[in-house]
Amino acid sequence: QVQLVESGGASIQAGGSLKLSCVVSKFGVGSHCMGWFRRAPGKESDDLKERDGVALISYDGSTAYVNSVKGRFTISKNNADNTLFLQMNSLKSEDSGIYYCAARDEPYCAGWEQPRYPYWGQGTQVTVSS
Repeated sequence: QVQLVESGGASIQAGGSLKLSCVVSKFGVGSHCMGWFRRAPGKESDDLKERDGVALISYDGSTAYVNSVKGRFTISKNNADNTLFLQMNSLKSEDSGIYYCAARDEPYCAGWEQPRYPYWGQGTQVTVSS
């Protein structure tokens, strides 16, 4: 079965950098839409709709970002290793949350709607203190 396993989350001071990784099994990172979503602190429900989109990357490498992270975060992937990354720079306290890797059955990322992403990782915690 498809597996997504995130790592790289940590507690860090504002202004610092982190790089998240997501190792994917039984699913081609190079041929599908992949994304990072975040569940912010205070959102206790684990309903998919509580996970806000952060960054997306389509099979061809085209990317999309939520406005709040543009210029600070970079999504990338290594097709050979079947791994997805999120480089996060100039971190702010509002970037805190649980970060989830997600995958979609289509090659292009046509939107942020969480139900369209059937595959999810377990999440990795990022805490940014000011």
